[in-house]
Amino acid sequence: MIPDELHYTPEHEWVRREGDDEVTIGITDFAQDALGDIVYVSLPEVGEALGGGTSVGELESTKSVSDVYAPVSGAVVARNDALEQTPDLINSDPYGEGWLLRVKLDDPSALDGLLDAAGYGDQIAS
Repeated sequence: MIPDELHYTPEHEWVRREGDDEVTIGITDFAQDALGDIVYVSLPEVGEALGGGTSVGELESTKSVSDVYAPVSGAVVARNDALEQTPDLINSDPYGEGWLLRVKLDDPSALDGLLDAAGYGDQIAS
């Protein structure tokens, strides 16, 4: 399942526009499936500035540890603190309750450089 309304990165993050200059970020269903059962989440603090393409956190699963990359530049305005107690929300609902961060964009046009659902689908199919 690849929701059409989202933007995607080659590193398997999704981005949902929330108004003019904010986005919600998470990892895709493909990514959570590849990681396996997620047992620990490390995320940046509210107010922290993120550089697009840089590592901003980690997801630890029963299989491995994986970096989370910022798909866009901006400041963290919210983080999903529920993941501290229930990191498996990422596995059970990666596009909903398993979201990671909300970010105020430095440049709203940055979303134009991300993949659409069809492009992301082509990437994971190959």
